[in-house]
Amino acid sequence: MGREEQIIDERIKKINDLRKQGINTFPDRFDLHEKRSWSQDVKEKYKSLKLEEKKASKEIVAGRVMLKRSFGKLSFVQLQDLKGMIQLVFQKDETPDKALELFDSVDAGDIIGIVGNPMKTKTGEISLLVKELYILTKSILPLPDKHKGLTNEEEKLRKRYLDIITNEEVKEIFIKKQKFWSTIRNFLIQKGFLEVETPILEVSAGGAAATPFKTHHNALDLDVFLRISMGELWQKKLLVAGYEKTFEIGRQFRNEGMDAEHLQDYTQMEFYWGYANYEDGMKLVESMYKEVAKAVMGTLKFERQGHKIDLSKKWERYDFETLIKEKTGISIYKATKEEIMKKLKQLELEYDSSVDKWRMVDLLWKYCRKQLSGPGFLIGQPVELTPLAKRNPEDPRKVEQFQVILGGSEVGNGYSELNDALDQEERFKRQRELGESGDAEAMEHDVGFVEALKYGMPPACGFGVSERLFSFMMNKPIRECVMFPLMKPENYSELKKEEKKEEKKKK
Repeated sequence: MGREEQIIDERIKKINDLRKQGINTFPDRFDLHEKRSWSQDVKEKYKSLKLEEKKASKEIVAGRVMLKRSFGKLSFVQLQDLKGMIQLVFQKDETPDKALELFDSVDAGDIIGIVGNPMKTKTGEISLLVKELYILTKSILPLPDKHKGLTNEEEKLRKRYLDIITNEEVKEIFIKKQKFWSTIRNFLIQKGFLEVETPILEVSAGGAAATPFKTHHNALDLDVFLRISMGELWQKKLLVAGYEKTFEIGRQFRNEGMDAEHLQDYTQMEFYWGYANYEDGMKLVESMYKEVAKAVMGTLKFERQGHKIDLSKKWERYDFETLIKEKTGISIYKATKEEIMKKLKQLELEYDSSVDKWRMVDLLWKYCRKQLSGPGFLIGQPVELTPLAKRNPEDPRKVEQFQVILGGSEVGNGYSELNDALDQEERFKRQRELGESGDAEAMEHDVGFVEALKYGMPPACGFGVSERLFSFMMNKPIRECVMFPLMKPENYSELKKEEKKEEKKKK
């Protein structure tokens, strides 16, 4: 029998022994939970105690046993709750016999509640001298090693709950992530924006250039798509309806590649602001990003993969055409598709020769972008790359778009929204032609949206940012900033083998 199997057997035996004594090892509540305190608050409250001083007052805490040590008549437990860790002291002649007897059945990993007297040990640690002990959940499986934690990266993500238990930094990431989204939400509400909900299942995957997930709606006998934007076309229909400021925070889905900055399903925020343009949007977004950084990190400075970012600096303006010319020598409006392909080869960048010239120009831009630390805004994008943005009246080849540039990447995208229904219709037709010629990211022609535009939509600015910004602030791959990222099953290889066997049988 292996060590883990032996531990499991011992713990199950303890559960059975406790049950024979009439002790419920899985009660439905902690009767004293409404009076309990956080470990951190207890330690702060009694930090002025003198060495070995005890208080007669009682404190109630509950949490998970992370470590258990016994030294004859004296035993110690490290108890962990959401806010931190506190030491529990079990002492013969001070802790009642009933609690001491129950303590013998406690293991690392158990969830317990205690009533104790505050004290400061001779080593200076604020602790609780246990007077009452309650077993609230008896653990069966042992926790990972207290010093090493989980070492396998795949296992960390697959068993995220264990990673959070054993790694305080990981636990803190998701507390900060809640702050990230709540700060954005509160910022927009304070600016007069209305939070809305738009459909996740759509008949047409619109609002972005991306590959959608497709599924079938049985009740309607209809093929539908999981949304690829945060209700962009729906929110603009709400502008038509008369709502002047709207936003949505939710999940969206893109059936594309995975890397340190991209996932297939992730959280996104998009806002739409009537009677404003992209210049107004840039001012609002810069203010919002600074407020979010202060709330999440307490500073406007952070690092991302070697880039030092300071949001308090002047935000630069990067012109799309000018930057590509400076860094690659390519004049995007004069260069032929063949010349761009030649340059991509020189730069050792992968490309698909069947796609439109402007998709290749976008690859050149992404090459240039990696060299920019920011903070700044990319402006002057070609109309071919953004079919939903308003043209720049001073140069109709370009659109009034802005992308937030931080740490060599784009972390936020907005523009003056196209509200000319006839122009929009023509651009959708062009997108359909690109799709028919093999461009998987071309947008669909949304007839219903064009019809809404024909009723009249006010000038507006729209903007979207995903949780990629949060991962940048944490300086971690985006998958590590998701509580439960999608992963292949542990027995994936075996399942695939079985599928192949079944296919052979059918043949």
